[in-house]
Amino acid sequence: MKTKIYELEDLVENYYNEFKNISTNQFDHKPSPDKWSKKEILGHLVDSAQNNIQRFIRCQYSDTPSISYDQDEWVRLNNYQMADLKQLIELWYLLNLRLARIWKYLPEENLKKTCDIKGQVINIEWLVDDYIRHLKHHLGQIVEL
Repeated sequence: MKTKIYELEDLVENYYNEFKNISTNQFDHKPSPDKWSKKEILGHLVDSAQNNIQRFIRCQYSDTPSISYDQDEWVRLNNYQMADLKQLIELWYLLNLRLARIWKYLPEENLKKTCDIKGQVINIEWLVDDYIRHLKHHLGQIVEL
């Protein structure tokens, strides 16, 4: 688990610094009306972090809680396209540091506890791996390192 914590912390620090090299215009650009801008992708990662904080906490004390969300509606209703970019970057950064801290204090025996995501029962260990995979995928859409 320590490896995953360090990987998340490294990703967050590296991309946090790289985001500062991307112009507001680049963040705001929508490739087409039905595609997310880089800013909306970052907003999606904020939503993902918020929902996963719920998962990593609630899965530890509830019996297979059901925790899912409609990503398109979250992005639309949060209106990330009009969000203050600096605040959005800071929010993403802080939420992911919070996740790393939750993982740091997650008891090993809780890694096998489960939650239900859209009818699929998965354990916390799988969630950790999936969170990092998902994060890397979308970070790569924002900036190449």
